[in-house]
Amino acid sequence: DDFGGRTILPDAETAGRQIYRAGYTAVSFGTLGSALYAYLSLSPGAVGLELTPEALLPCEVTAALSFGAAIASLLNPSPLSLMPGFEATQGGQKERPAGKGIGTLERKDSLKLSPRGLTRITRHPLILPVVPWGISTSFLAGGRMGDFLLFSGLALYAIAGCAAQDLRVIREEGSVGTVFQPQSARAPTTKEGLKDFFEETSFIPFGAVADGRQSLEDILREAPWGGFVAGSFIGYFLEESILNWLRTHSI
Repeated sequence: DDFGGRTILPDAETAGRQIYRAGYTAVSFGTLGSALYAYLSLSPGAVGLELTPEALLPCEVTAALSFGAAIASLLNPSPLSLMPGFEATQGGQKERPAGKGIGTLERKDSLKLSPRGLTRITRHPLILPVVPWGISTSFLAGGRMGDFLLFSGLALYAIAGCAAQDLRVIREEGSVGTVFQPQSARAPTTKEGLKDFFEETSFIPFGAVADGRQSLEDILREAPWGGFVAGSFIGYFLEESILNWLRTHSI
């Protein structure tokens, strides 16, 4: 990148962050992988809820919309996301340093510290959609005890993970998972920037709207609706693929 060049681990901070991510990924695969194996082993003989297609329809819609919200969040700048922030250059003619833009887009990580679109709803638009997805998938997968343990467990895991991320900011205990470009305007790695973002947003969806810190009008104007609609269609097929895979691979 612009900071580290061709060096994989340009400094101690980057090395520590990448090593932590590698370890976290390994632990996640180990724990979730073993849970999935146990789930597939228990599924065939378990008796679940017998729900009609009409009763399952709201769950299908919820699962698809949850995927849509998560996918759309990748187009929405947020300090709690690994995605960088980008700003459209004026008419594609704005001068910029080499390597800092993509087409008519210029990287601008300071945008991540300003509530916009989905982050006006919740500061965790990528992870919190796992909650409604997990609950709805518990029913779609069969409504068995194993379904609720696995998928509702993932929902609780998402809540706990987001809450832990918030605590890191509140207690000023290191990074929140994002990386800011060092040369960005206003160097938005300051504690004050994150503090302001947290004061203007809410953990609970629409909490900041309910208490007047954010408005529905701004959300409707700024949300990446194209990404949400496309993501919901993609989510429908992903959900069907996941359910089919689970049925096929039950031991």
